[in-house]
Amino acid sequence: MKVTVRDVEILKTIEPQQLRDYLQAHGWHFDRPFLDNATIWLKQEPERGEFEILLPNKRNLGDYATRIREAIETLEIVENRSQIEILSELITTAPNITIQGVVMQINTPNDDKLSGEITLLGVVGERLRKIKTELADHDYILAIKAYQERLPVICTGDFIKENDTFFLKNTRGFSLDHI
Repeated sequence: MKVTVRDVEILKTIEPQQLRDYLQAHGWHFDRPFLDNATIWLKQEPERGEFEILLPNKRNLGDYATRIREAIETLEIVENRSQIEILSELITTAPNITIQGVVMQINTPNDDKLSGEITLLGVVGERLRKIKTELADHDYILAIKAYQERLPVICTGDFIKENDTFFLKNTRGFSLDHI
């Protein structure tokens, strides 16, 4: 099944620098500026010819999400990978995302109140990820129960990727997932 990414809000979360770094790491090279708002990147494929990506410089452009979608579509063809796989490497933030998973680790609780950091194993962008989040009070107790009994959980929050570490901030709606 071929999945096409069309969610404008998700596409807008991709930072131009993140995509620029990705292109450089995958053999693309800067060709030239395009007006004041974009740059053109090229990659030569021996048997398929040359490919081009128009990379916007600023996220506040009206067609930003469209250009990012086009870039991901081109990367899908060149890399022969799904758009979801590519997107999962590019996303550094995703507001209001729901994570379903299992509690893999409970860190020592904080001294001042019933709270602490936990690590979830959940799917983000078709890949299992270790995701750290901070819970307090009832949610923290529920996480301990889920960990001890290996019960699945579900929660919502703001997904952030920093230096290959994944965090869920502003966690809410933490509950046992009754599948």
